[in-house]
Amino acid sequence: MTSPSASPASFWPPAALRGGTRAPLRLARLTGAAAAVVAAYLLFRGTATLPHDDDAAPFRFVGDARDWVDANRNESPVFLFLVNYVRLLVGGLHDALHLVPQVLGWAGTTGLAGALGWLAGGGRVAAVALAGFASFGVLGVWRESADTLTLVLAAVLLSLLLGLPLGVWAGRSVRLRRLLTPVLDVMQIMPTFAYLAPMVVFFQIGPASATVATLVYSIPPAIRITALAVDRVPHVAVEASTALGATRWQTLRKVHLPVARATVALAVNQTFMMALSMVVIAALIAAPGLGSGIVTGLSRADVGLMLPAGVAIVVMAVVLDRMTTAAATREPSARGRIAAATAILLCGVVAARFLPAEFPENWVLRLAGPVNEVVDWVKSSWYGVTAVARDVTTEALLNPLQEVLTTAPWWLVAAVVFVSAWRGGGYGPALVAVGCLLATALLGLWQHTMETLTTVLAGVAPALAAGLVLGVAAARSRRFAAVQRPLLDAAQTMPPFVYLLPALALFGATRFTAVLASVVYAVPPVVRLVEDGIGGVSPAVVEAARSCGSTERQVLWKVRLPMARKAILLAANQGIVMTLAMVVVGGLVGAGGLGYDVVSGFSRRADFGMGFAAGLATVLVGITLDRITRGAAERPARKVPRQFPESLTEGRGSHEDRT
Repeated sequence: MTSPSASPASFWPPAALRGGTRAPLRLARLTGAAAAVVAAYLLFRGTATLPHDDDAAPFRFVGDARDWVDANRNESPVFLFLVNYVRLLVGGLHDALHLVPQVLGWAGTTGLAGALGWLAGGGRVAAVALAGFASFGVLGVWRESADTLTLVLAAVLLSLLLGLPLGVWAGRSVRLRRLLTPVLDVMQIMPTFAYLAPMVVFFQIGPASATVATLVYSIPPAIRITALAVDRVPHVAVEASTALGATRWQTLRKVHLPVARATVALAVNQTFMMALSMVVIAALIAAPGLGSGIVTGLSRADVGLMLPAGVAIVVMAVVLDRMTTAAATREPSARGRIAAATAILLCGVVAARFLPAEFPENWVLRLAGPVNEVVDWVKSSWYGVTAVARDVTTEALLNPLQEVLTTAPWWLVAAVVFVSAWRGGGYGPALVAVGCLLATALLGLWQHTMETLTTVLAGVAPALAAGLVLGVAAARSRRFAAVQRPLLDAAQTMPPFVYLLPALALFGATRFTAVLASVVYAVPPVVRLVEDGIGGVSPAVVEAARSCGSTERQVLWKVRLPMARKAILLAANQGIVMTLAMVVVGGLVGAGGLGYDVVSGFSRRADFGMGFAAGLATVLVGITLDRITRGAAERPARKVPRQFPESLTEGRGSHEDRT
């Protein structure tokens, strides 16, 4: 029986409120390790460094391979009987889909979109589709939007045709899933620019090579999410089907696919989103569509020219997202729904006979002039603020950090990476992390890797800080989450180039511009994961903490954040990956490092080998950082003290359980 004089806080485990008795020991160890690293750096600074060599052996090897391909394109059986036929097949599919907007015109295509929206989710989705497609014309980019939609549909159809069966197979075969995982990791981490040069070498420039590049970039989500959906089908249902005499094919068709339908639809949705994020960069290899306007605006520093195309891509992403999401949850189509969709389509087709095939010019909303005037006003009015922010950050953070990383001995950097990964996930992730990092030295790109690591670290820190604050606020306030959600949707679907140009207009072509753009690009997924993790903490635990007299601040720091540790570390992992994805784009505005090498390799034939190797080095850096953060996320949490009732930890479940 408890003494009456005991305070409510005495029932709460001291480790939960005061950090535990091992915290001072951990802090002492961390301080000692940091002091040892600093001492080693000061003692060996400038020794055992690996300067950059533009004529490294790996660069020459890749360049010679390209020369061989060019010389044997018309003689090699690989091209005559495989590559050329693939190019013709993909090009034919693209041309066939492109006939639809050409034949129907803008009115008929808008009516078709409305009909598909009605079939997918009823009147609300149909209205979104009609308004979205009409906005393409109002923005003055109807023809470009039709070209982009054609490219996206061709790439997504091929991605799903290949990805869904592979995902189903991987979901039913652990061995195949293990074989595919590293391949998919490379495909997702590889900078998008790095896809372009090999596509041009094999498929030449044009819609076919752009479609294949978009396919390669967008297929990993189709495989991963489909495999997850099939793997998570309850074993009880599968065993019951087998016990009733169903074959493997019947079990797949009658049990696996119907149960996994919603998650498979998410795979389709994410495939569309990934394809849309690739269309801008595909414009660099002569892909028609909205990307060409954005690239032209970037080259001229013309925000007004670039903005309509960027907004159109966002609108297209929203329309496709609403349609695929609604189709995943709708019931089988009723006769009335089909009749209404047919009526919408017929109205569009009839209107197309009376309206011009091209969107009328007098209906177009001209935005370039007003937008550029606003940009010019902001540049002139805020020059003092922007210049100070850029110069202070560069001189106080970016330059010193890069100086440390580029002058530190390679073995010291490798040791820090090994210890960080080992503390987080053990020897396995540590060996992979340090192996990938040292492989960048074998590629001849150690110094540029350190420059890229400077940009990534400088961008990840503010992205995680902003994501943590916004995610916690959204998890604690439904109203704030509702206001923030559409902003996050727009930020996630906006092409990276669109982030870059306003930053370029305000801050010029510097590393700070690339860091700022990467922060904006990485914040949305961090916010979503943090919000999900904080919101998933068991309400029983929160109420127990409050009943023991804890303040809201104590509940946040001692309960919510520790129990959402896995979700927060996963958010850090995704923040790093998203920041790294902006490295190449940042290379266009003076970020240097591997991003500049990739861009140079694409634009200059003499640097093709260096550009390809830089793409591989970027993948290796991504895997290194991924193993450090993922290992920490997968590490088991410390056991809850015995005084803490186990029943209180039961509730909504962890982030992984709910997703």
